[in-house]
Amino acid sequence: MTQPLVTILDDEPEIRRILTETLEEAGFRTHSFSRAREFEAALNRVTPDVCLVDLSLPDTDGLALVHRLALEQGAAVIIISGRAQVQDRVTGLELGADDYITKPFDPAEVVARIRARLRSSQPATPSSEIARFNGWTAHFDRYVLVDASGEETQFSHAEGEVLRLFLESPKRLISRARMQEMLGGGAGDSFDRAMDVRISRLRTKLAEDPKNPRLIKTIYGAGYIFLGDVEWA
Repeated sequence: MTQPLVTILDDEPEIRRILTETLEEAGFRTHSFSRAREFEAALNRVTPDVCLVDLSLPDTDGLALVHRLALEQGAAVIIISGRAQVQDRVTGLELGADDYITKPFDPAEVVARIRARLRSSQPATPSSEIARFNGWTAHFDRYVLVDASGEETQFSHAEGEVLRLFLESPKRLISRARMQEMLGGGAGDSFDRAMDVRISRLRTKLAEDPKNPRLIKTIYGAGYIFLGDVEWA
C-alpha cells in the first residue's frame, strides 16, 4: 500500500524539518514548502492525503488558502499556527479546516491527529460515494450537494465527514463521544465547538430552519440524530 502523502506549508525551516523527520519516521511521505505559490503549483500535479498549513505566510492569506483547499482539494486540511485565540480556531474551522493545532506542538500529537483524519476519511463502503435523501443528493467524490432543482452547493472535506457519519446512521442517536471517536480531532470544548461549526454550516447548506431543523436534530445532553430517509447509490 502506498504511504500517505502529507504536504507541509510553513515558512519556518525548523518547523518544516521537525515535521518532515517526525512524519517520515512514522511512515508518511512528505513534501514541504516555504511559500504558498510553490505549494499550490505542486497541488496541480498531485493531491496529498493531508495538508498541514501555517496561517502566517509571507506571500498569501493563510485563511483564504485554507478555504480554497477545503473547497477544491480532496485532502484533509490541518492548520498548524501560532495563533492560539479561540476566534482564530473558530474562523479556521468555519472556512473548512478539518483540525487546528497550535504552536508550540508535540510532534507525536501531530502524527496522531493526521492518523485520526485519515481513519475518519475512509468510507465504510468504498464504492458508495453518492447518497440521496429528502430531495438532496450528496456526491462525496466531488464534495457537492445537489438539490431537487439541480442547483449545486459545495461542502468541505470536514463537513463531508460529519454528513457521511449522519447518512450512514440515519434515525439513530449519534453521541458526541461517538463523533469524537469516529472523527478524531481535539478534545473537550475544542472538539465540541468544531462540531457545532460544521453542523451549523451543513444545516445552512441544506436550507434548514435554524430554530427548527427537519433533518439534523440536536438532542440536548445526548448528541444528534439525522431524520432523513437515505439511499446509497
